[in-house]
Amino acid sequence: MFDVGASELLLIVVLAIVVIGPKDLPMALRTAGRWIGKVRRISGHFRAGVETMIREAELAEMEKKWREQNAAIMAAHPPATAEDALIGPDPGTMSGTVDSPEQAAAPEAEKQPDGGKQP
Repeated sequence: MFDVGASELLLIVVLAIVVIGPKDLPMALRTAGRWIGKVRRISGHFRAGVETMIREAELAEMEKKWREQNAAIMAAHPPATAEDALIGPDPGTMSGTVDSPEQAAAPEAEKQPDGGKQP
């Protein structure tokens, strides 16, 4: 972030020792560390808030796109009746489904040599 070289850092340290003094330098560094920590926390909260706003905007954009795609699909394939549009397809007409337990047992009975009858 800051482009500080070794010679520049050495100059800053020498000036800090001369201006602040070796006796008060640890306390000054501790205070500077606290300030840097506060700035980092505040910037972290700010960054998180901005990322949240971006995420919400992207989500709203995706929802709008999905609604448009859904409307296009529904326009291309309209339901046969208004009732079908509300409740969807009949579960009994879907492949792999059965309406009753008797229908579920019927294919197994047909596979048995005696027609599914118990002796």
